Amino acid sequence: MQELANLESELRLQGYSERTIQSYMAANAKFLKHISGSEISAENIKTYLSGLIKQKKSPAGIHLTRSAILYFCNEVLKKNISGIKAPKLKKSLPVILTKEEIRRLLEATKHLKSRLLLELLYASGLRVSELVNLKVQDLELDDSIAWVREGKGGKDRMVILSKNLIKPLKKYLKGRSGYVFEGRNGPLNTRTVQLIVREAAKRAKIAKQVTPHKLRHSFATHLREAGTDLRVIQELLGHANISTTEIYTHVSSEEKKRIQSPLDNL
Repeated sequence: MQELANLESELRLQGYSERTIQSYMAANAKFLKHISGSEISAENIKTYLSGLIKQKKSPAGIHLTRSAILYFCNEVLKKNISGIKAPKLKKSLPVILTKEEIRRLLEATKHLKSRLLLELLYASGLRVSELVNLKVQDLELDDSIAWVREGKGGKDRMVILSKNLIKPLKKYLKGRSGYVFEGRNGPLNTRTVQLIVREAAKRAKIAKQVTPHKLRHSFATHLREAGTDLRVIQELLGHANISTTEIYTHVSSEEKKRIQSPLDNL
């Protein structure tokens, strides 16, 4: 369908990620199939979203579908549709690993490549997609920094590297070029990284469900607990809005642990 081809072109021209493009394309293809050639209107969008709610689709999925359809209607078809609501998203706090759990996770990983991968996720707060696309030329090891090229939103940003990682990284990367973590045909895929993290957590006997993104959450929370300014954490994580970063103020537990209960002062 020509309209969907136009949608893809518009998304690419505006620099959306491949993942977002595929999600928006799929959401609109389902919507157009549902309305079966009828004229797109605010009413049939509401009816469609209401049907997804009845099917008990996740609030996050419904929000994505709403955003995808409205982008298509307003940016591509120029319909200027507004007033479409979606269920409120639950504001749950992220699960993080304690420093002791991080130590156990790393100690349970003996393979150099896997350990470096885990250490980079935690030490730099990288998204898994950023980790697998990290190239040797993006590392400035002598300055303990690296560069994420065209991260979320198509932006470059600087991330920190642990000084403890510099020597093993230099050893691992000696004579290498291209991606830091190579797979069989290019960069390591994200599912392989997720599997490495999950298996390491199993060996470390960590009861929590451990994912690469939880290592990113742990990075941010531990920085906050150490007194790092929220604006600095925002820049290191590549958050567009400070409100996204503020969640780590609520997750941080060290400051709360120092507070005495009023019962202790009776």
